[in-house]
Amino acid sequence: MKANSNLKGLIFDIQGYSVHDGPGCRTLVFLTGCPLRCEWCANPEGMEFGQKVLYRETKCKYKAWGCTRCVEACPYEAIRIDNKEEPPVRIDRSLCASCKTFVCTTVCLYEALEVCGKWMTVEELMNVLNRDRQYWGAEGGVTFTGGEPLLQKEFLISMLEKCQEAFIHTAIETSAYAPEEVFLEAIRYVEWAFIDIKHMDPEKHREKTGVSNEIILQNIATLAASDWPGRLIIRMPVIEGFNDSEENIVATAEFLNKVGLEEINILPFHRLGESKWRQLGKTYLYRDKEWTPDERLAQIKKIFNSYNLVCYVGHETPF
Repeated sequence: MKANSNLKGLIFDIQGYSVHDGPGCRTLVFLTGCPLRCEWCANPEGMEFGQKVLYRETKCKYKAWGCTRCVEACPYEAIRIDNKEEPPVRIDRSLCASCKTFVCTTVCLYEALEVCGKWMTVEELMNVLNRDRQYWGAEGGVTFTGGEPLLQKEFLISMLEKCQEAFIHTAIETSAYAPEEVFLEAIRYVEWAFIDIKHMDPEKHREKTGVSNEIILQNIATLAASDWPGRLIIRMPVIEGFNDSEENIVATAEFLNKVGLEEINILPFHRLGESKWRQLGKTYLYRDKEWTPDERLAQIKKIFNSYNLVCYVGHETPF
């Protein structure tokens, strides 16, 4: 595939100075769209493909001053006021899908409304990466994440090809929930890959993420058995009551042994994405769940170690 500099991708965030998602200092590029619907997701704004409106009620001046500029400006009547609801400003985001201007965000004087998602060409994004190169150092580079970057296959591969031409180190964070040919085509351009295993039981996986895990596990096994020269690190978000049982930890360890992988990174649960769910008008189901205790993480690490696996806890990574 020949890289197309004019091809556009939908990006919902670009973060610099990251030291937790690949070697060195890195720029993270968040691509919109994901086939999974993980209930604990820290980036829910990256789930559905398309631009969307975020509403920050703490900045809204309707309650204080009766401001309704957004209501009056919306050509689709997607925004209404209902004083019986909390917050009273209600947005029908199904109507926002037809909007091209998002005029509500431009008339708001208080930054309570924001468009999430920006269309960028390969050339435009490469300009950002080339600007950032000055602080990467010898080992840094770019990590494509999301969402699920493989959903924007053509844009992703064009970016990876351009990065390869420019000698930019590349990494990807992916669910690996994609057709094998798409997965392998993208991976061949990548030097590091991070893939989540959220649960070993397909039905329990489907219950909390919306999809089964067969495709994910098969892609991991295929990559592990291939001659791909990069580094693959499995990650597991530890969600109490979902995947932290000894039975599931052992099943995960046995799978990694079977496919010949030697390391895993376990990630403690956190609620850092809770405010984003509210900004999208969605219910966050994990607001009462506590962060994973260090003691529990140490117990899980001990189990993985007993299967001769190197286990990194949180940001304790091999970078």
